[in-house]
Amino acid sequence: MSIETLQPTSLWGNFYKLTQIPHPSGYLTEMSEFLKSFAKQHQLQVETDKVGNILIKKPATHGFEDRQTVVLQAHMDMVPQKDGTTEHDFQKDALKPVVDGEWVRASGTTLGADNGIGLAAALAVLESQDLQHGPIEAFFTVDEETGMIGANGLTDNFLSGDILLNMDSEDEGELYVGCAGGVDATMTFRYKEVSVPEGDVAVKVCLSGLRGGHSGLEINEGRANANKLLFRFLKEAIMLYEARLSSVEGGNMRNAIPREACAVLTIPADTYDELEILVQEYEDLFNEEYRTIENEIVFTISEVELPSGLIPEEVQDDLVNAVTACPNGVFRFIPEIPDTVETSTNLSIVKSSHNSVEVACLLRSSVDSKKDELASMIESVFALAGAKVEFSGSYSGWNPNMNSAILHTMQNVYEKEFGEKPAVKVVHAGLECGIIGPKVPNMDMISFGPTIRHPHTPNEKVNIASVEKFWKFLTATLVNIPTKK
Repeated sequence: MSIETLQPTSLWGNFYKLTQIPHPSGYLTEMSEFLKSFAKQHQLQVETDKVGNILIKKPATHGFEDRQTVVLQAHMDMVPQKDGTTEHDFQKDALKPVVDGEWVRASGTTLGADNGIGLAAALAVLESQDLQHGPIEAFFTVDEETGMIGANGLTDNFLSGDILLNMDSEDEGELYVGCAGGVDATMTFRYKEVSVPEGDVAVKVCLSGLRGGHSGLEINEGRANANKLLFRFLKEAIMLYEARLSSVEGGNMRNAIPREACAVLTIPADTYDELEILVQEYEDLFNEEYRTIENEIVFTISEVELPSGLIPEEVQDDLVNAVTACPNGVFRFIPEIPDTVETSTNLSIVKSSHNSVEVACLLRSSVDSKKDELASMIESVFALAGAKVEFSGSYSGWNPNMNSAILHTMQNVYEKEFGEKPAVKVVHAGLECGIIGPKVPNMDMISFGPTIRHPHTPNEKVNIASVEKFWKFLTATLVNIPTKK
């Protein structure tokens, strides 16, 4: 079954088109051109700002000219993740969406339902001839997944809407009125390579099979972090078997829990068998520790060619100790909402070159002072280890407004349409509302969406029935937008 035949066909048809356009973060030229062409095809006004955000305006339908202007907001980019057996170039290849029972997923890769479903819903509204609504501004941002670049680059007066409907949440039946802020931490160790000891052989050790996931939405589940597990092993291999580190690579996205990590080591030739046993022992240990949380964790060792050089021993030891000591996971829950994470960090990327190793963490918190405390802890760990520590892309959280007019409107609409009240929540993830709000201070905001599971992983999927319900809720909300003040 093609996803284009699913209901509502207008939304799913547009989503299919999006899956055929490569659009990982940082590579949005083709997507941008598609959106501008879409606007011209439907004779709609389109604007682009200095960072590449796109705004498409649609006039109100007859009889709704006096309604407040609604901004339908989604981001253009997707997280590029694939499983170990899939050949896919996210900069060139189309995705392969498939219907799998009650869900739509992609074959071997992320689906891009985050945030493609929201984007497709906005396009369906823009091209509709029979929906009733007031003035619409469809606002599509660039590179949300790699640092909220589009939202951060929003300039004054680009938006003129009264209400913003962010369609980037991932649980149908829930309205989000607050989110966590965040900051990126980058720690760099620099060095000159040294020669390989005589008599050493080279091995490559790789961890794989981990579930990974969204570093905000799923950080509370206690999933394994491939970087933390690998460095736990490396520390013992160095202590027991004189292992020397040549290169390391784990994780590739700041907001994805790393699923895989590999390192190239050299060891004295006569210790290979013992190291092989240690790898098996750690594989068994990791699977025992995470047996109720993870899939089967695979830890492998293989002989490889000798590298051209090694990380100096003192830098190697400092790196291993710092990564081992670095906080990772949930730091604190919200005291008033004990099932919701307040502050967390994800040790997302460790990657070496020939003269440096870069370690990256994404810190999140709905409380700026706790975010600062966690940043100070990480800075202390890596500064003591001799690394250069830099922070970038800091943004504050979105503070809930329980008196929001659009919140009360949407609560009433949901109850009328579906016979039950929606949940009102704060999400431990970065929503662009937290950045857009201060830039357009009088705009009322809310976030909602269909049910998406396992975002930022190759297992990402979106529930078909929830998409239809999300669409019905969106269109009913547009009908009930209040008149201008």
